[in-house]
Amino acid sequence: MSEELDPEVVELASKVFDLARHGDAEALAAYVDAGVPVNLTNDRGDSLLMLAAYHGHADAVSALLARGADADRANDRGQTPLAGAVFKGEDAVIKALLAGGADPSAGTPSAVDTARMFGKAELLALFGAN
Repeated sequence: MSEELDPEVVELASKVFDLARHGDAEALAAYVDAGVPVNLTNDRGDSLLMLAAYHGHADAVSALLARGADADRANDRGQTPLAGAVFKGEDAVIKALLAGGADPSAGTPSAVDTARMFGKAELLALFGAN
């Protein structure tokens, strides 16, 4: 049974996902503080945290983590925000995620696997991996 989605709810969700993609940490935090679920996901399983991390917005990542975002929540493809940040080379985001408790071995491929794949020895050392 398919439920009809309220167009206003869909519009609000789209707006919040755009805030995450564009890194508007203040507005994003305000929406979460007002009741938008911090672990809201889109149709591909990408959370607000995943979108902020993948697009390189450390301030938005920190704001979401401070509000209880799941640092290791994988999308539908098994990717975590930390692995996405490693793939994109977003050092500030990597540090913010680690400070927020992200597990470098979570996901498929994990952040450790991704760092190995791209020969990022400094990240492997940061993650405590060889």
